[in-house]
This record gives sequence, structure tokens and C-alpha cells, in this order.
Amino acid sequence: MNQPIDLYYWPTPNGWKISICLEEMGLPYTTHLINIGAGDQFDPAFLAISPNNRMPAITDPDGPDGAPVSIFESGAILQYLARKTGKFCGATERERIAVDQWLMWQMGGLGPMAGQAHHFLKYAPAMDPPNDLPYAKDRYRTETARLYGVLDRQLAQHEFVAGDTVTIADFAIWGWASLWEGQQQTLDDKPHMARWLDTMGARPGVQAGRALHADKRAGFKKDAQDRLFKR
Repeated sequence: MNQPIDLYYWPTPNGWKISICLEEMGLPYTTHLINIGAGDQFDPAFLAISPNNRMPAITDPDGPDGAPVSIFESGAILQYLARKTGKFCGATERERIAVDQWLMWQMGGLGPMAGQAHHFLKYAPAMDPPNDLPYAKDRYRTETARLYGVLDRQLAQHEFVAGDTVTIADFAIWGWASLWEGQQQTLDDKPHMARWLDTMGARPGVQAGRALHADKRAGFKKDAQDRLFKR
């Protein structure tokens, strides 16, 4: 049996990508909490694993050629785990291309835009002094809406994001998309996205990955957000 993978994690949409993937793949793992509000991401021991001082990250004791490997960046972790297990990455080259492009869509588009929407709509106005910036709020709310329109049109053609089977692209997108209300979005005009959110949310692996240390999320202080990019 494989040794457990070390998961460096905090309950955020990016952290959920990997906890969901590990649960869906049935891989054993040990969780190491990286409290991003307290600055754990700047600890030298963590920086040796994730030099960009971001979580999630993993260390797999059973890496390539049986040697340990550490990986940062959630998309790279998802691709590695998919290659390692042969699961959730597409069975043909065309399917793998579809998975990769939607994964990159999340990494380069939805994640950053939805993240900025959260920041400017929820956290910045609560700072002391408040940073209530109408231009920024409208910009990121509007771009997030555009991206969800793209997602809805894709899901009108397929059961899942990259085709008719669930893949790592779904794992990457679901966490951010599940927080649509906090991004001040609507599903009234996105029935296919709404259907997909329900389908994904009903999967036991998704539920288990989302529930991992969910209590820590409830206690996360809003004013900690402005410390995430310092040092």
C-alpha cells in the first residue's frame, strides 16, 4: 500500500481542489494545516515545499521512480495525481486535451477573477479603513459573470466540464463556482451550471473534500485577507 501523501492545506477553494481529488481517487493522505490568516505560508519549512508561499502543496513519498516529490500549484498537483493514478484525466488524447484546457481556464481565469471578486466585494469594504471601490467591484463581478456564462454554455453540451465524465477540471472549478453567491452572481440564467453544481455537490468525494476542516473556515477573520500578499 502507498504511503500517505502529505497535504498542506487550508479550507479554501484552492485547497478543496486537492482534498476533493484525493478523496475521489481514494488516495491516503495526511493533512497539515497551513493557516493563511496567521501567516503559516511564510514559514521556512513550508517555503521549502511551496516557494511561492501559497497552499495547497503536497509531498508524495512514493513519487517518480519511488523517490519523494513535493509539488506546489494546485493545477500541477491535479495533473500529477491524475497521471499517477490514471484517473479523471481522460482516456484518449482528445479527452486529455479537453481536460487540460478547462483546467487552464480555471487556473488562469475563473480562480483569479472570482478570487478578486471575493476580495473587493467582501473583504476590502470591511477593512479599517474601508476600501469600498466601485470600479474594482464592478470589474471583477462582471468578469466572473462572463466566465460563468462560458461555463454554462459548455455544460449545455456536456454533463461535466470537459466532457461526459467527471475529471480533474471539475474538481478545480467546483470549489470556486460553489461560492457564486459571495461573488454576487446569479444562476437564474445559468441552468446548466446549476445542474452541474448539484451533481458535483452530491458526490461523496466532493462532500468529504469540502468538509475537511470546514470549522477552520468559519473562524477565518476577514481582516486577515490583506496579509496574504505581504512579506
